[in-house]
Amino acid sequence: MHTNPSLAFSKSSSGARPEALTLETFPELPRLAWYDPCKAAAELLLAVVLSIVGAPIILLAALAVKLTSKGPILYSQTRLGKNGRPYTIYKLRSMLHNCEKQSGPCWSTAGDPRITRVGHFLRRSHLDELPQLWNVLRGDMGLVGPRPERPEFVPRLAEVFPLYRSRLLVRPGVTGLAQVLLPPDTDLASVRRKLAYDLYYVQKTNPWLDFRLLLATGLHVVGISYELVGKVVSLPSDAAIESAYRDLNSAQGTQTHVEISLPDTKDTTAKVEMATCV
Repeated sequence: MHTNPSLAFSKSSSGARPEALTLETFPELPRLAWYDPCKAAAELLLAVVLSIVGAPIILLAALAVKLTSKGPILYSQTRLGKNGRPYTIYKLRSMLHNCEKQSGPCWSTAGDPRITRVGHFLRRSHLDELPQLWNVLRGDMGLVGPRPERPEFVPRLAEVFPLYRSRLLVRPGVTGLAQVLLPPDTDLASVRRKLAYDLYYVQKTNPWLDFRLLLATGLHVVGISYELVGKVVSLPSDAAIESAYRDLNSAQGTQTHVEISLPDTKDTTAKVEMATCV
């Protein structure tokens, strides 16, 4: 099987910054305008509290990373924030140091051998995400929002999914609707599904939804599955999210149909599956 070259991601993928976006660019994405500044202030205050409470946990996790694998404790990487503004994200390193040196930018796959033993635990518990509280304090991110994407991937994904840049209308989040209800991206089908969840959040964001997402994240950290959490806190159903996504496509006059064939080769010039070393 061969991968469609137009969907290939490789070392040479463009890292160009997307054009600035505004809510006027996508009038079919109504939002509670008054809520954005209130949300930013509330998340800043909560991030201060979580940073103080979580400091001992971060230190213990950092020590575990240092004692079990070579390389730095923290992993930094460029991501795109609101309106496509690039910033540096910080996480506890969960993969082998310099794991993309040979492969170039790529997503993680199931059973990824580059993930360290401690890294598996950090990822399952999401403790590797705690340093992102610094990004929230800096204003790069919010606590709740779409997952921040790498600039290497955005131009190609925007070619495939016309509404993809709409997720850049809000600040990315440490957690979010797609992060809570869906597994990590592994191919374009999973990207399309997550896009539907991200755009639902961009449209429907409100205090009650954000509270439920924070509650769901906290319950998952203590060991409760996202599937059960989603039912307990009454998060939006997949059917409602997909219906909203279809309506958005109709409003834009676009409809994306993507046929995906996974490559048989590990050649980085022919990858639909990608892995992020974070």
